[in-house]
Amino acid sequence: MGRTPAGQTRSRVYRFVRDRLTSGRPPTIREVQEEFGFLSPQTAHGHLESLVEEGRLSKDPLKARGYRLPGRERSPTVQVPLLGRVPAGPLDAAVEDLEGYIPVQASRASAEMFGLKVRGESMVGAGILPGDIVVVRRQSRAESGEIVVALVGDEATVKRLRLRRGRVELHPENPSFEPLVPDPKELKILGKVVEVRRFLE
Repeated sequence: MGRTPAGQTRSRVYRFVRDRLTSGRPPTIREVQEEFGFLSPQTAHGHLESLVEEGRLSKDPLKARGYRLPGRERSPTVQVPLLGRVPAGPLDAAVEDLEGYIPVQASRASAEMFGLKVRGESMVGAGILPGDIVVVRRQSRAESGEIVVALVGDEATVKRLRLRRGRVELHPENPSFEPLVPDPKELKILGKVVEVRRFLE
């Protein structure tokens, strides 16, 4: 079996790094090495540096995880309110208690965004785990396939929105959970999930 062309491998590395950056979890060189089974971290470093040269990534040499998507490093930091918890599982009573603020790099005003701590395991397939913080952009509509925070009656949940044959469905990313098909009159989209934060300590 022949070796994968360097260009194809580099594109895969770019997609991996891009997805990690957009989820708020910039990878280390060692993590890139382990993800692709490179024999040495120098190989991973070489691909990352080539992506910088190609303009697909930018780099802050003063930071250990200094790779960024071009243009994002210029976004101002805003303080986004952290509002209680949202279930990622069965519907539960919506809780909206201000717990503090989290810094987010965004071009939008902080009034248009909020954070929620996640409970439950229904979105683990999308990389949203119990204890994570989802950063949500306030909006009343979303496209099919986007992950949203929705209010059904007085209960909130985080799910993937699906629009099928004129009806709205809220889908989990865990086969142990069933999709929700709410009454349209009871459904309100609170916003779209734009970032996931995870703290190890």
